[in-house]
Amino acid sequence: MKSFDIPDYYRSNIITPLKEFRRKRDKLKRDFTPTLLDFGPIRLLIARHFGFCYGVENAVEIAYKAIAENPDKRIFLLSEMIHNPDVNADLQDRGVRFIMDTSGRQLIPWSELVPEDVVIIPAFGTTLETQNQLAALGLDVEKYDTTCPFVEKVWNKASQIGQKNYTVIVHGKPSHEETRATFSHSKESAPTVVVKDMAQTQRLAKYITGELPAEQFYAEFTGQYSIDFEPGRDLQRIGVVNQTTMLASDTQGIADYLKQIMMQKYSLTEATIDIHFANTRDTLCYATNDNQDATYALLTFQSPLGQADFAIVAGGYNSSNTSHIVELCADKLPTYFIESEHKILSDKLIRHFNGHTKQEIITNNFMPATSPITVLLTCGASCPDAVVEGIMLKLVSFFPDSRAVEDVVREFSQ
Repeated sequence: MKSFDIPDYYRSNIITPLKEFRRKRDKLKRDFTPTLLDFGPIRLLIARHFGFCYGVENAVEIAYKAIAENPDKRIFLLSEMIHNPDVNADLQDRGVRFIMDTSGRQLIPWSELVPEDVVIIPAFGTTLETQNQLAALGLDVEKYDTTCPFVEKVWNKASQIGQKNYTVIVHGKPSHEETRATFSHSKESAPTVVVKDMAQTQRLAKYITGELPAEQFYAEFTGQYSIDFEPGRDLQRIGVVNQTTMLASDTQGIADYLKQIMMQKYSLTEATIDIHFANTRDTLCYATNDNQDATYALLTFQSPLGQADFAIVAGGYNSSNTSHIVELCADKLPTYFIESEHKILSDKLIRHFNGHTKQEIITNNFMPATSPITVLLTCGASCPDAVVEGIMLKLVSFFPDSRAVEDVVREFSQ
C-alpha cells in the first residue's frame, strides 16, 4: 500500500495507529466489525473504515507539494481541494486562491491568470471545457492534477461504452463538481444524460418505453443531457456509470432497474442483454464501498452494549459521500452531522447540519442523562483522522471518571 506524505496535523496519535492496527490484522478487508473503545461511562463504537481515502491523500500530498515547490509563484485551485473545511481553510491560509466555488461560479476571472501561475486540479477532476481554457492561457494542466484515479476510471468506462454506441447514464448530483466533470468527459464519446436518483430514473424509463413524449424530456431533464440528445434514438442502448461518492447500493439499484426495463422492452435474456445494456459494475469506488459497508456493519453490530444512543458523523457539509453515511445512520438512530469537535458546544448542546434544510441547527440534551452511553462514530472520506480524535476526546472529557485514553488505546497496541 502506497504511503502518502501529508501534513502531520491531519493525522492522529490515536486514530491513525488504531486504523493501522486493524489494517494489519485484516489485510484482505473482510472484517467490518467496528472497534470498541470502552472508557467506562462512555463507550465509542468506531467504524472499521473511514477517513482519508487513497484519492484524497493523493490530492492532499500533491497540493502541499505544489506549495512547497513554488514559493515565489501564485497558486490557484480550480475549486475546493476536497469537501473538507479544515483542508480548504489551511490551503487558503497558505495563499492558495480558489478560481471557482463548488457550484462552478467564477470567483477569479480567467483574464487574471498568467502562464507563470500554478493551477491545481482538485480531486473531483474538471471539465474538458475548463482544461481547454487553462491550456489556452498557457497554463500547465498536468503537473498538479490531483484527479482521483477512481474518478478517471469512471471516465474511461464511459468512453469505452460510448465507443460501442451505448448512451451513458450518469448517476450523480447534477451540480456536483465530479458529476459535471464526468458529464463533460462522457459526452465527448457518447450521448449522455444525468439522473440524480431512482425517482428521476423511473421518469427516464418512461421515455425509454415511449410512455412519455420525447418533447417532454427536454424540459424535465434541462441541463442534464448532452447536445443533440434524442430520446427515441439515444435511449435504445444504455450503460450506467456513477459519481463515485454516491451510495453504491443506489447506483446498483438504478442499473438493475434500467436493465429490467431494457429486458422487458426488447424481450432480452441474460445471454442477450448486452445488445441494449452495458455491464459497468466495475466503476464503483472501493473506498466509497468500504466506508458504506463499514457503516452498515456499525449499525447492525450485535454488541452486549445493546442499542447505541446516537451517532456522530464528521465531515464537510457539502461532502457527498459523508451525507450518504449520515443518511444511513439517521435511518436507525439519532445522528449528528458535524464538521469538528467545535460543534459540540457542551455535554448538553450540539450544533449540527440538517441535510433537509441545508442549515445548522442546535439540539439540546443530545446526550442521555444516564450512563454508560454508547456512541457510534465515523466520518467521510475527506475527513482527517485528527478531526475524529478531537471529537472523541471532547466526548470523553464530559466524563471525569472515564478511563484514561492511553489505557484504552494501549489495548490495541499489544
